[in-house]
Amino acid sequence: MRMNDEIKKALDILRAGGIILYPTDTVWSIGCDATNEEAVKRIYELKKCSDNESMSVLVDNAGKIQSYVEEMPDMAWELIEMSEKPLTIIYLNVKNLAKNLIAEDGSVGIRVTNEVFSKTLCERFRKPIVFTSANVSDEKFPKSFTEISEEIINGVDYVVDFRRNDKTKAKSASIIKLGKGNVITVISL
Repeated sequence: MRMNDEIKKALDILRAGGIILYPTDTVWSIGCDATNEEAVKRIYELKKCSDNESMSVLVDNAGKIQSYVEEMPDMAWELIEMSEKPLTIIYLNVKNLAKNLIAEDGSVGIRVTNEVFSKTLCERFRKPIVFTSANVSDEKFPKSFTEISEEIINGVDYVVDFRRNDKTKAKSASIIKLGKGNVITVISL
């Protein structure tokens, strides 16, 4: 199936408040409209995790992050620009996202994706999209589509066909938290 057909189908589900299983710049992810509390709740239920477990969001370009954080630290621009691999930055003082997506300290992880499918999906959706590993909480996360459990596949509203047969080793992401006063905490590199 062509990528544009898959994008259109995924967009229809996202706009209707549904959840999808889709490829990202790291691993296959479960996703939904990051501004829709009910859709976010469904992902927590599918993953069998509490809503204080963190999930992050994807955007297609760094300029969009400003719509979801009170203040975009200058350091964030530099980190995004310099990063050679996927980078999730955890920002404080988040706004305009589903409340059940935001951690108790008011933070959420946001990543700018450069992978063709997820980038195009975010671009056309014009809102951030949740991404979280495609596994039930406390189970090993799948490194390829073939490792995703039937429970997850059957629990989403749409499974993207694009890249299902891709056996490329999943990239790991760097995760950095930007605290008050530009204090950087490295979660993983």
